[in-house]
Amino acid sequence: MSLLQRRPGLLPYLLLAPGLLWLVFFFLVPLYYMGRVSLEEGTIFTGYEFAWNFETYTDALSNYDTQIVRSFLYAGAATAIAFLIGYPLAYVIAFRGGRWKTALLLLVIVPFFVTYLIRTLSWQTILADSGAVVDVLKAVGLVSDDGRVLATTGAVIAGITYNFLPFMILPLYASLERIDHRMLEAGYDLYGSRRAVFTRITLPLSMPGVVAGALLTFIPAAGDFINAELLGTPRQAMIGNVIQSRYLELTDYPTAAALSFVLMALILVMVLAWAKIAGTEALMGSEAR
Repeated sequence: MSLLQRRPGLLPYLLLAPGLLWLVFFFLVPLYYMGRVSLEEGTIFTGYEFAWNFETYTDALSNYDTQIVRSFLYAGAATAIAFLIGYPLAYVIAFRGGRWKTALLLLVIVPFFVTYLIRTLSWQTILADSGAVVDVLKAVGLVSDDGRVLATTGAVIAGITYNFLPFMILPLYASLERIDHRMLEAGYDLYGSRRAVFTRITLPLSMPGVVAGALLTFIPAAGDFINAELLGTPRQAMIGNVIQSRYLELTDYPTAAALSFVLMALILVMVLAWAKIAGTEALMGSEAR
């Protein structure tokens, strides 16, 4: 008799083992070393020494609070815009796509076939001062004759929204696709208007997709630095730009590590707050009942 036959309770742990080992070696171990670095003091020239230097955290918060707040504002704006664009699109694909569903979903994920950096660089061309987009915006009066779009807050938020829009659309589509159409038909049979059926049936049942899409969009957007680097100026610098600069340019490893932990902690608090508001069932992707 094999071990699994004698102790069948071991099977779930054996199935979990590869994933747990991956998390230990590629998440927990690097996290430990990053935490240790954040508490060191010294310079690249004199060397770093572990000294339980918690002042790094307070200094990081006081010196870069503007970039932290800006990162969350940009990420929040991009998430809201992605939802306003993504929900109608996911709704149309799920309920009106018909035999074109696969093709439409392919169009949604096609941008992922191009690297993130190239996609962002393309926006420099799209929003260039001499480009067609700026000419149209000037023609309709949204941009002054001597104004520009590139190197502005709007350009950074637009770039973030574009790059993370599929992360919003796909969970929304998956949630909308699972809705039983008979429930919608029952709503209409009970003389419910289209608005009532949407607000009281479709939207609540799609909340798992809304929560998942918001998290998948907001979390990476808050730590992004490519869009602010390529589409903005130092006035639009996000906390990701500060961390990247501290690591690679100033070699201030403790401050960079401390800022990384601060960013993770703030995002975790927001996720827990969002779970409290939306409910743990929506956070885990469970269907509304």
